Amino acid sequence: MAQEQEKNRNPNGLPKKQLLSAQIDLKKFSTADFAPATEEEKRQQDVMSESTTFFKDGMRKLFKNPLAVGSLIVLAVIIVTIIVAPMIVPYRYEEILSVNGRRDKGAKNLAPFTYSQMEEKYIAEGGERFPHIFGTDEQCRDYFIRVIYGTRISLVVGLFASIIVLIIGMLYGSISGYLGGKVDLIMMRIVDIIYSLPDMLIIILLSVVLNEVLQFPSGTLLARLGTGMISLFIVFGLLYWVGMARLIRGQILSIKENEYILAARSIGAKPGRIIRKHILPNCLSVIIISTALQIPSAIFTESFLSFVGIGVKAPMPSLGSLANAARGGLQSYPYKLVFPALIICLIVLSLNLLGDGLRDAFDPKLKR
Repeated sequence: MAQEQEKNRNPNGLPKKQLLSAQIDLKKFSTADFAPATEEEKRQQDVMSESTTFFKDGMRKLFKNPLAVGSLIVLAVIIVTIIVAPMIVPYRYEEILSVNGRRDKGAKNLAPFTYSQMEEKYIAEGGERFPHIFGTDEQCRDYFIRVIYGTRISLVVGLFASIIVLIIGMLYGSISGYLGGKVDLIMMRIVDIIYSLPDMLIIILLSVVLNEVLQFPSGTLLARLGTGMISLFIVFGLLYWVGMARLIRGQILSIKENEYILAARSIGAKPGRIIRKHILPNCLSVIIISTALQIPSAIFTESFLSFVGIGVKAPMPSLGSLANAARGGLQSYPYKLVFPALIICLIVLSLNLLGDGLRDAFDPKLKR
């Protein structure tokens, strides 16, 4: 057998070329045709990259998106401003301006960076007065600090509402999608019923009912927010989670058919652990994107309700209530509507662009 193998080999030690074989005949080539690769060519073939995680890879792609980076910068500036400004500006959002303990009745509807006659006299006598950056309102209150606190309320409402939607929608959608069958059928019919309910009407009805039923101690945060804002949170917890639940359910229906879910079941893993450790991490991109896009929706809803008078309780300001108050003097003081409207536009636009950037960065199904 060994002698036959030696006969079938050429002088180079390779098997002889057979008829219709694709084997290369080395006799037709010189040694120059098979020169060793240079060091540079070897480096070009080195395709190994640094190990990374899903989150790090998504953040790297996010920071390559100029619109998303610009949105992050705008949001960072707004957040830093609403945190630092109340520490610098000596006025409070409910404070009626006064000089030396006397109410300044002339500080009504002042233009930006102007003083009343009483303040000018006080400054001329050697006193110091912090400028009114956005002027004052019709009740002699500093407008800049009211816009700052209104921005705080809008951002807190948007963030808190999105957390409510995320928690309820994620739990409901995970249970419905994982269990499937009749349980999924019943739970999705409940979602369809909730979709048919008019959210604005329920907010108005809850606000009226809670205003008669709930009585909060004066001075507390709930009393300052008012029943209108509390009813808004309740409606977000009752109605606005259905979109998140449907989205997560659809993701789980496709993910639970994968082999690693079957492997987890075969070793006796409980459904709660499978959902928490194997399914939800694979829905992370959808959860991040949906939560980021839910925040501007909640902010716009709160601004609209405050604009029609069902928002935070006076004197607590919000951007919507400030825009509504400025509507009456639109011809005389148009800048009072511009400031809150501009802040709403910047926040909503920045969050929408950031949500689009998160979708492009974290969604593995999108081609880049």
